[in-house]
Amino acid sequence: MTTPDVRLVPHTHWDREWYEPFQRFRLRLVDLLDEVLDRAEADERFRFTLDGQMAAVDDYLDVRPEHRERLVRLVRRGQLAVGPWQILLDEFLCSGENIIRNLELGHRRATELGSAMPVGYLPDMFGHCAQMPQILSAAGLDHACVWRGVPAGVPGHAFRWQAPDGSSVRTEYLAGGYGNAAYVFSDAGHFAGRMADLGRRLAPAFGADPVLAMYGTDHSAPVGSLVELVAGLDPVDVDVTITTLADYLRERDPHDRSLPVVAGELRSHAHANILPGVLSARPHLKQALARAERLVERYAEPFAALWSAEWPEKFLDMAWWRLIDASGHDSVTGCGVDETATQVFARISEAGHLGQAVRDRVAGGLAPKVSRDAVLVLNPTPAARDDLVTVDLEVPDDWRDIAVELPDGSRLPAQTEVRGEQLLLSEALPGEELTAFLPRIHGRELFGSEITHWSCDDERRVLEFGVARHGGDTPFDVEAVRAAVTGARGDWTVRITRAAHRTVTCLARVPSLGWTSLRAVRGAQPAQRPVRVEGRTLSNGLVTVTALDDGTLRVTAADGTVLDGVGRVVDGGDRGDSYNYAPPGTDTLVTTPRTLRVGTAIGGPLRASLTVERLYDWPQAVDRTADRRTAATRPGGVRLDVELRAGEPFVRLDLTLDNASLDHRVRLHVPLARPAETSHAEGQFAVVERGRTAEGGFSERPVPTFPAHGFVDAGGAGLLLSQACEYELLDREVALTVLRATGWLSRNIHPYRAEPAGPQLAVPAAQMVGTTTVSFAVLPHAGDWHEADLMAAAERYRHPLHATPGSGPRDTPPVSHPGLSVEGAVMTSLRRRDGELEVRLVAASPEPSTAVVRGPFTHARRVGLLGADDTRTTAPDAEPGTVRIPLRAWEIATVRLTGGSAGPGTDEAPTTGESTRT
Repeated sequence: MTTPDVRLVPHTHWDREWYEPFQRFRLRLVDLLDEVLDRAEADERFRFTLDGQMAAVDDYLDVRPEHRERLVRLVRRGQLAVGPWQILLDEFLCSGENIIRNLELGHRRATELGSAMPVGYLPDMFGHCAQMPQILSAAGLDHACVWRGVPAGVPGHAFRWQAPDGSSVRTEYLAGGYGNAAYVFSDAGHFAGRMADLGRRLAPAFGADPVLAMYGTDHSAPVGSLVELVAGLDPVDVDVTITTLADYLRERDPHDRSLPVVAGELRSHAHANILPGVLSARPHLKQALARAERLVERYAEPFAALWSAEWPEKFLDMAWWRLIDASGHDSVTGCGVDETATQVFARISEAGHLGQAVRDRVAGGLAPKVSRDAVLVLNPTPAARDDLVTVDLEVPDDWRDIAVELPDGSRLPAQTEVRGEQLLLSEALPGEELTAFLPRIHGRELFGSEITHWSCDDERRVLEFGVARHGGDTPFDVEAVRAAVTGARGDWTVRITRAAHRTVTCLARVPSLGWTSLRAVRGAQPAQRPVRVEGRTLSNGLVTVTALDDGTLRVTAADGTVLDGVGRVVDGGDRGDSYNYAPPGTDTLVTTPRTLRVGTAIGGPLRASLTVERLYDWPQAVDRTADRRTAATRPGGVRLDVELRAGEPFVRLDLTLDNASLDHRVRLHVPLARPAETSHAEGQFAVVERGRTAEGGFSERPVPTFPAHGFVDAGGAGLLLSQACEYELLDREVALTVLRATGWLSRNIHPYRAEPAGPQLAVPAAQMVGTTTVSFAVLPHAGDWHEADLMAAAERYRHPLHATPGSGPRDTPPVSHPGLSVEGAVMTSLRRRDGELEVRLVAASPEPSTAVVRGPFTHARRVGLLGADDTRTTAPDAEPGTVRIPLRAWEIATVRLTGGSAGPGTDEAPTTGESTRT
């Protein structure tokens, strides 16, 4: 019998926050790492792999900063393996850019300590996204290491994992999980026999390679006698070497072409649970993360990179730390206790606030270049856009119709939504109390506007303030007002009137990643393809939507594609937990509302809307003893706000649920225009094709619910999404989970899962009692997702124009400035890095393409994801300010641009940084 050759990797899997909140777990982390450092320094044979994430190191050093040099020594001696991630993320619930920034930050932080583990360590993620091999490869990592999601067809311990662009990495499969050797040390008396048994049991999967034994599990430290126990083994029975994961994989050939190839995402249930219910648990966390990511990625960073004199690096770094931390696989997933979810939501909110602050600071810096009677509009898209914005404009009250004028003199249509109140206050006060009114004034702000003028009429006994969006150039002196009213007697009236203003939806034409000014002009301007309203029907020449008697919608494209019955709501029981959905043994599906009201369509010609309100009787909860939903019910309100805009081939929907029931799942159904056995879903730099089944084989039911990030498409029904969502392709329908209410973190006895996924703890806030709103859009189309250009539609839907009032003098000339443009690829990031402008592109197409980038630069070169120069040098074309980059299908490219002629924030052009590179 061959003696098993075992490489033992002591480690911990450190869930930063989960069934306890972050700070409680950190206390345990400090104890664990104190012990690990002491052991490693006392015995050079000791090795430890710190879970592939720098968050654990940073959390420790926040408490023990004096131990940094100890960590550095151990990392450099090879006893402690750290990085390359900042945090072990969930790959499907964050953006692709978040994944890259996570790796970038973690790799940099680990390198500062000595070196980053050169392994894409992904031990506990609930499946793996299709583009992860390309991300790892582009970062210079030749190895990945995974547990969950590996398909049944992988016969051994390794395979070649291939991304959609064809790049690949050697991937170590953690047979038996990241704790496959944890039990071996539970009893020192049985250690030798158990270690030999483990080696013999796993040896067939490893062939000629040493067996990889992972000694560690959640929040665990190795036994104090680890080194002595291993040293005392008889090498005739089993040969064990203590090592790190990095050292084990360093001995494996990363270019071994004999390995089986697995292409695309890893979401099989064959070898391990992937716990797909986390996609729909606590949807408000997914919604908040998506919103904050867009603010930072597509507004704050690009606007600051192009239009700010200073790069707000610290503020953006703080935003990214929070976004990355929130992407943890026990964080945004919502599978922790309520305290954890509260902290995650607060962290995401802070990231969003930082993104808003930077965006608004940039817009505020541009606002003085726009007249105060005009509006500044910025475009987050790297292509010119004609799109709608809703703004507040001050226009004379006698202007019946208005349009907006661009800097080139062309006029575009506008639609008045609301005429603002002009008389804001008329209050009777005794003259003696007039001075007591003055503290309501803050500077020159009053009632949310600025004071433009004031008057004190002793004869009429009226103190009057005029306010407007801008107070003008004449200083306001509150002490002058005080002097005028001091000594007043009798009954007075205080009046506040605002300049005539309207809330207006108007068409704006904005250059790529640039900005323009709009001002109101008198007279109507006809809209092309206007939205027409008739009864319950809205139509804009590209798509027509009609509210039907049952509360659903008929959506018809100009090409004749019809989706009949959009918005059917199906409510069913859920006796599962935050990890896995499971219906009760006897389920009750509620599909018919008790009451229904369909409103009349209003609005036009630029946007129009209608509302459908439904009230359901949803069972109060699941009776777990009877394994059925209760007979008692609670009212469940569902409001569907339908909006159609001129020029858009899709219908915007806002679904608001008022939930008072427990233990249930609500799905919104969208019918297909034609039969389909596969769906296509966008997410993390790829569009993934999926069938109607999922591969099973382990201990959980392979429910075919899947994640989608930007859109999901099947059978001519495209759904544009504002957040990561769970969906399922049914027979002639797509079902989108909009609410899943559960009261348990994990359940020991689960109908769809044989073993618990965590401790059985109550999580009452995960029942989602209250109001939940989900926004999406429906686009009917012929052809497939690529022919329908769903990428462009999702870009328009997810990234609206941003408008803010101008603040310059009224005689400021109207202006418009382009930024950077991209054709032939999708831009996912634009920022300044190392004093240069860096743009990230993905060839979001099943065919090779050429990306064309235009802007005020003279030099361009490709770099890797971590910033190192790429061997594929790309020089700009002869045409100044243009670079063409050939790309494989689904290839991700990072390009640095330098040599712009104008300085940052000038009127001539945006900045691209300074460089002497040739």
